[in-house]
Amino acid sequence: MSSAVPASPFDSARAIQMGRQALTVESRALAELAPRLGEVFAAAVARILACQGRVAVMGIGKSGHVGRKIAATLASTGTPALFVHPAEASHGDLGMVTPGDIVLALSNSGESEELNALLPALKRLGVPLFAMTGRAQSTLASHADLVLDSAVAEEACPLQLAPTASTAAQMALGDALAVALLDARGFKAEDFALSHPGGALGRKLLSHVRDLMREGEALPRVSPGTSFTDLMREMSAKALGMAVVVDGEDRVQGIFTDGDLRRLVESGRDLRALTAAEVATPRPRTVLADALAVDAADLMEAARITVVLVVDAERHLLGAVSFNDLMRAKVI
Repeated sequence: MSSAVPASPFDSARAIQMGRQALTVESRALAELAPRLGEVFAAAVARILACQGRVAVMGIGKSGHVGRKIAATLASTGTPALFVHPAEASHGDLGMVTPGDIVLALSNSGESEELNALLPALKRLGVPLFAMTGRAQSTLASHADLVLDSAVAEEACPLQLAPTASTAAQMALGDALAVALLDARGFKAEDFALSHPGGALGRKLLSHVRDLMREGEALPRVSPGTSFTDLMREMSAKALGMAVVVDGEDRVQGIFTDGDLRRLVESGRDLRALTAAEVATPRPRTVLADALAVDAADLMEAARITVVLVVDAERHLLGAVSFNDLMRAKVI
């Protein structure tokens, strides 16, 4: 940790000014980068699309940190990619790169010693080399098959030393590659979810009703002639806030819920004389087992209900899924 002491008391106005200046410099760098994308960028996208292997991203220092992010973004959007550290590559990790791959090398100066030391070995492997650099006349650029221009007019660092605008440009250019590739592949939200099964989107797009529904003995069900007393016992035993009325072939005839109970009590009727068929709500809301869980959640919200029944095409009862089930599965 640095032991340097500020030369003067902290100036909040100065801090805000410097922060805004940094953002202005970086946003200008990105705005100037966009018009420079042209046929070389398109060629890079086309060749990566045709690649039978992976994109091996390399970079050292701050460019290495950016490279890791670019590799991760490519991999999660349909383009197989990995990050290979140049220093480790010199000691065996170059074996991670195979002849069917493409190497994307990041270096703002184009003169990173660890990266350029690999150029002869990459040449022998015969892998295409794409350079992302701020210097078109650099050593790295001169050995590359394609050069993606990431040059910036100035760094956001007032000392013009710390990589700031230059790394922002590299990051944005990597995102531009990923987005163009995603679009060219016809990559969809469902594909994204497959590589993010633990994320919120993955849970929404990969979880089906059959994965979450309660079934078998956990499901409260009664026949149409069941007495009101036995109906209440079934509801209490299964603690789902409802009971399903089914016929002899297990087809759904109706549903009786806690809400129905409250309304029935308020009506003043003699509950003991009633049967399940008489108190149940007919034609309850249902979903199929292969429906997405998020669709069940949308149905509950639209109908203002807390449980939806799961049926097959002939309305045979298969299960039920509740709002709490969806909450526990983090679908909602």
